[in-house]
Parts: sequence; structure tokens; C-alpha cells
Amino acid sequence: MGVYAGQGDPAWSISALWRERPVARTQPGPKRAISLDEIVRAATEIADRDGLTGLSMRAVGERLGRTAMSLYTYVPGKNELIDVMYDGAHAELPVAYDLAGGWRTAITAWAGDLLEFHLRHPWTVQVSFARPVLGPNEQVVLENLATILRATGLPADRCRPLVTALYHLVRGSAQTITEARKAAEVTGTPDEQWWSARSARLLAEVPDFAARFPESVWLSTRDVQPYSLEATARGAFVGGLDLLVTGLSATIGADHPSDSGACSPG
Repeated sequence: MGVYAGQGDPAWSISALWRERPVARTQPGPKRAISLDEIVRAATEIADRDGLTGLSMRAVGERLGRTAMSLYTYVPGKNELIDVMYDGAHAELPVAYDLAGGWRTAITAWAGDLLEFHLRHPWTVQVSFARPVLGPNEQVVLENLATILRATGLPADRCRPLVTALYHLVRGSAQTITEARKAAEVTGTPDEQWWSARSARLLAEVPDFAARFPESVWLSTRDVQPYSLEATARGAFVGGLDLLVTGLSATIGADHPSDSGACSPG
């Protein structure tokens, strides 16, 4: 189950996200010996390993050799911490994309980078897309995509649906790949073994399966090779992205039939 961003104190979170020096909590006591950045880094390492279900103020404190209570001097709670660590993780993504090779090359690179980011930090897809963190690094990712799409020459209202479609394609692919990796790890059964056992049993129980569901069988036709859900998901990502950008290229051609400049598919 996912979590929703922005559940904590908005004044603290927005200040922490956008100020060069995050707002400190005004509490009396000795000089602070650790920083918010250290807390965020430790929390991110825990989430990378154990997911958000394994993240707690206590776990972060133990990783830093502190008590959970001592962390509240720096951050109000877990909700605010998730906001800051989610946006902070996005800082590793590119700050800009070169459009010299055309918008299609740039958008493919943008989507590929974001996919690999989510795979390095699987917990980030647990943070619901319904409510953004509204931090600067997350905003840069959107700004990059908007910059690429604006280079197509299409108006904003034609590009907005594609923004949502691209984000969902990337996040959905990342979630499927992450679950595929986890499934084999948790169950101890590789994809190929799981599918072989069940498909054989299904055919034994339903010998006319292909006759009853011919289009489903057609859709699943593939080259003979060991099955891998991760490989299938990656193939779906590449194929889905190609369909989206090809559709965008066709839209550009329909809207600007005589324009061969900035609207070139690159």
C-alpha cells in the first residue's frame, strides 16, 4: 500500500524543502551534533533496503546512534521526513536535457533516467502520485519534461495528457519490475519455474484454453526463451514509450503539417 506525501506540518515541510537551510525546530538544548541531511541520508538508506514499512524514527535513530526522541529536534516526525527524503532523492536526476538531438531523444532519456531512479529507490513508487511533495528537485523533473514537450511546438493543453501518461508508464513499469524482483526473493521461486508449473496445470485442467481464448494466446505469443517478468516489463516500457512518442509525432504532424523546424520528431 502506498503512502501520501504532505501529511505533516506544511509550514515546516515547505520551508525545509525550499530553503537553503531548512527551518530548525526551536527547542532548548545543547548544540546539535548531527544535521537534517544526515538524518535524511540514513532514512533513505533504510528505505532503499527495507521500503517505507521498515522506516521509523527509531530505526533512523539507531542507524545514527541516537534515540528516536532526539531526532524530533531536527524533524517533526516521519511524515515530514518522507517529504524531505523523497524530494532529496530526486536530486540525483539530471538538471537538464540536451535538445540538440531532438525532442524524441530527450524524452526517451528523461523516461529512462526516471525509471532507473525508481529502481534504485523502489520506495519512491510507494509515495502516491496523487499528492506531490512540492519540492524543488521533484519540480526540476517536471520542468525538464515540460521543456522537452514545449520544443515540439504543441500547446500546453495538448501536452498535459502526455505528461500524466509518461509518469504513469514510468512508475508502473518501475513498480512491476520491483515486484518481480521481490516475488522471486520472497517466494524463492523464479518466474520461469512459477509459470511453467502453473501453465502446465492450466492446460491439463483446460485443454481447450487456446480455442476459448484465442486472442489472449495471440497476445502472449513470444520468442521461445526463459520467461522473466522483469525483462517483459522492461520490454513493455520501451514499447509503450515508443508508442507514446510516435503518437506525439503524429499529433505534431497533424497540427503542423508544413512545419519541419522545432517540431521535427528528432
